[in-house]
Amino acid sequence: MEQILITETNFDKVRKLIKENKDKEIIFSSDDDELNRKILEKEEIKILLLNMEKRKDFQKQRNSGLNQVLAKLAKKKDIIIGINLDEIINSESKQKARILARISQNVELCNKNKLKMKFIGKNQRNIYDLKALGLVLGMPTSMVKEL
Repeated sequence: MEQILITETNFDKVRKLIKENKDKEIIFSSDDDELNRKILEKEEIKILLLNMEKRKDFQKQRNSGLNQVLAKLAKKKDIIIGINLDEIINSESKQKARILARISQNVELCNKNKLKMKFIGKNQRNIYDLKALGLVLGMPTSMVKEL
């Protein structure tokens, strides 16, 4: 099935793009958490791609872009949580450590809510490398099998 990536910041434009591409697998990505929640609640998408690079962590917790509310919405609508592989590959070492820690936090949340996760990137890697990375990030073997 053909995939389309939507990275729009206006809800009305996103809604219009989703309606135009009903026959395709829709991947939605945004840095705005409120918009992510609105899209999860009201629209039919296949994958929610979370970007980690521009986020600032809170004082006592990491800001990974996923919380229990979003996880429950995603579970109810059977939406896959996407991990931006290009962001991991192209970041500097200190930033890469922060990104991997946020992804690890998301893996725990997805495991708790029995959500599926998927690596998404322009230059796709070897499937065995992705499975190894998933195991290092804390994915259970049942989640790694579905990668």
